[in-house]
Amino acid sequence: MSESLIPITPGLLALLHGEGKGLLPFSQEILILEIVVAGTSYCAEIESIEPSILPEKVLVMKREPDNKFDKFAIALYCDDIRIGFVPAATNQVCSRLMDAGKLFVCRVVSKNRIDTWLQIDAHIFMVE
Repeated sequence: MSESLIPITPGLLALLHGEGKGLLPFSQEILILEIVVAGTSYCAEIESIEPSILPEKVLVMKREPDNKFDKFAIALYCDDIRIGFVPAATNQVCSRLMDAGKLFVCRVVSKNRIDTWLQIDAHIFMVE
């Protein structure tokens, strides 16, 4: 008879050891930035992806250290489509922390169509 409170199964071990997405015990999200996504006008697929951009949608953040316009560039992706960037005026601290291994999450707050421009407001959280 096992003396553990929770039966240790192969599935539980895989979850605890990070296979798949893993488990982040005692994690919290700390609001770091409130942004308007930059560069959405340059996304050729913005109209087709717009229905997927809803409040609470998580945008994938990818560092682009070789970006020829901004060495601190952080691209934002929705469903594998780059829709824009964290604005250059506010991206340096997040990009340095990302380079050091910190985890960030970008979550859509709202969107607003202004003529042909899609304004996307988002919050960036550091996961600790």
